[in-house]
Amino acid sequence: MVRHILVAVAWPYASGSRHLGHLAGAYLPADIFARYHRLSGNRTLMVSGSDVHGTPITVRADGEGVHPQVIVDRYHHEFVNGWKALAIQWELYTSTGTANHHEVTQDIFRRLHENGFIDRRTSWQFYDPAVDRFLPDRYVEGTCPHCDYHYARGDQCDGCSRTLDPVDLLCARSKLSGVKPIQRETDHFYLRLSDFSESLEEWLRSRQGWRKHVLNFSLSWIEEGLQDRAITRDIDWGIDIPVEGLGEGKKIYVWFDAVIGYLSASKEWAKIQRQDEAWKDWWENPDAEHVYFIGKDNIPFHTIIWPAMLLGYGGLELPTNVPANQYVTFLGGKASASRGIGLTIRKALDLYEPDALRYALAANLPENNDTEVSEKELDRRINDELVATWGNLVYRVLSMTRTNFDNRIPERVEQTTQGDEILAATGQTLDQVAAHIERVELRAGLRTAMAGAARINAYLNATEPWKLVKTDPAQAATVLKNALDAINHLKVAFAPYLPVTSERLHSMIGLPGRLSDRGWEGAEVPAGTKLGEITPLYRKVDT
Repeated sequence: MVRHILVAVAWPYASGSRHLGHLAGAYLPADIFARYHRLSGNRTLMVSGSDVHGTPITVRADGEGVHPQVIVDRYHHEFVNGWKALAIQWELYTSTGTANHHEVTQDIFRRLHENGFIDRRTSWQFYDPAVDRFLPDRYVEGTCPHCDYHYARGDQCDGCSRTLDPVDLLCARSKLSGVKPIQRETDHFYLRLSDFSESLEEWLRSRQGWRKHVLNFSLSWIEEGLQDRAITRDIDWGIDIPVEGLGEGKKIYVWFDAVIGYLSASKEWAKIQRQDEAWKDWWENPDAEHVYFIGKDNIPFHTIIWPAMLLGYGGLELPTNVPANQYVTFLGGKASASRGIGLTIRKALDLYEPDALRYALAANLPENNDTEVSEKELDRRINDELVATWGNLVYRVLSMTRTNFDNRIPERVEQTTQGDEILAATGQTLDQVAAHIERVELRAGLRTAMAGAARINAYLNATEPWKLVKTDPAQAATVLKNALDAINHLKVAFAPYLPVTSERLHSMIGLPGRLSDRGWEGAEVPAGTKLGEITPLYRKVDT
């Protein structure tokens, strides 16, 4: 049965270059998962886009003395180029700046307001008297009251990942002037999160197969008591509020509109396909699977706040899984775009081939623990594993075939027990990798594929076809045919991780069409098939 898989990927702020922490945290895992499901024949909808309303954008724009749209255009363009270079394959990568997104956000707001889940309240907000303006969350810095981290933002602490309110900060200071802000009364709309405590707890406790740190973190929010959250701010950069009552100078705040992007992007994709109702196959289909790829600092937005909004709206499907990754660290510190810590994607692409970078990061995905990534570790993964095990295997088998069998796939003359075993084991590898990816155990899937390559290398070392071509050419042909068939199976297992070079390998083996059109299954290579142009898949690196 064909399944409907929504791959929902965190929306990056268009406020600065993304780093390898972002890539390993959300975008590469999502692409691996989506590519597997497309190969498996499932209807896969992978969507995301640039978040253009975040206060990090206006903070940078203020610092540079330019309009926020200048910042948005600069980094959205950089993101799109980066995804293309890395072969990240979207059904749609858009932005929160489209008319479609504004319309969908306002529709969600109206329905929640009509259903009684949004109300108006007067609250105290920080105000900077030096510049005569209210301060949105990211315009306030201070010490986290929970972990004493000194550079906590008004919306969240990078030290302990807790979400915050600016008034929670100790020693608060304005990022505009550096002065201590004062508090003033202001009116805003609030999402009544507390109304959903019981339904969210019941839903969370019913989740199966979720990562422990995601489920525990989410349930701890429920146990501490959900707090209603303001969803508007005193800003002029954002989506217009679709109901009256607050007056001028206020907009819908970014954290409310960004998560709606998964739905608005699905609707935009449907319109582009000229099938305006096609988005319902995912969002109004109880059999559809929704998998959200995010970093752990975004857990509560995707396991508490967005599900509450979906419940309040009604008729839309909740997340099936939220396999949030932990942090990537560099030299012991958490990668951070705002603090300039970590290798940027653009810089990394200057140092590494795209598939090589994908491999090295996939082998280090921070699925259950924070993971240290350095250029030395990336080099080691590429040279000692990707090049030495998989790349060299492919090149030497194809080169021996080209040299000794007239550049064509040889005929298997008389199969051996060893040959049967290597082909059976490789078929099992394909099944095992699929099972790992289904459970979003992507590191384990890659390890399993690489173990399959090591097994083929061991088979070649035991049979020594480079000697057999001189003493027993028929047996050499059988050994190489077995190795080629095993490689042809294994290239499918590697395809979600290494899409560019897997397609090249498909052509090098001499097969017609594209690997991505063949499905999640291996196949024997017909004897007599003429090989394509044979070149090394990867080069060794030394950064």
